[in-house]
Amino acid sequence: MIVTVSDDTFDELVLGAELPVLLDFTADWCPPCKMIKPVLAELADELAGRLVVAELDVDVNPRTAQAAGVLGMPTLNLYVRGRVATQIVGARPKAALLRAIADHLPVPAA
Repeated sequence: MIVTVSDDTFDELVLGAELPVLLDFTADWCPPCKMIKPVLAELADELAGRLVVAELDVDVNPRTAQAAGVLGMPTLNLYVRGRVATQIVGARPKAALLRAIADHLPVPAA
């Protein structure tokens, strides 16, 4: 499940999260954003308990996007303990996303 984040909930849901959060800065008018959404939904399901996948609509929530320096969509920021651990700009295949975030995820429980 992809969590919806707003300017008002960003601090709580992203910066205050115990798990790493992959935040998708997106917009309704962005075709690559629509292409990547099913991939993000798969990651959310497959990595549940190790990663939170979230999205923030930049048109509705410009304050957070501006503060994060987001200039193009989709931009995916991986937040770990409230800090950006990595940033991915543009739509990427699932394997590329996994490679970019793997080192930042907690080890799965045995």
